[in-house]
Amino acid sequence: MTDPRLAQVAWVARIALALVFIWHGLVPKILWLSPDELAMIQAHGLSAPEWVARLAGALEIILGVLLLIRGRRWPIVLAAALLIGLLLDVLLMSPHLLLQAFNPLSTNLAALALCWVVWRLESAPKSLHH
Repeated sequence: MTDPRLAQVAWVARIALALVFIWHGLVPKILWLSPDELAMIQAHGLSAPEWVARLAGALEIILGVLLLIRGRRWPIVLAAALLIGLLLDVLLMSPHLLLQAFNPLSTNLAALALCWVVWRLESAPKSLHH
């Protein structure tokens, strides 16, 4: 990508996507364990839901940091796959959450749009003038 404006847009989209994962890993899973997070984990019958939430939070933070590494496209694919998988999980296991303000549907669709923006901009053909 040779247009510096498009490179800026891709970078801002990467940062925004990374912040989504870092925030959702840190705040509702590690710092202030959300009752909704616990309920989603408990819906799967997993033991030690607090531990599972904190582990998931740590992994989300790691993914958020990996998303900040320019030139690495696999974290974008991983983020998109997780966003789709987690949204399907909510649809099947906790559909009542889709009625809440700023619910998983709106959050995940916005984050998926950021994945698409980064993927498309970083896939743009290179200029032949280089």
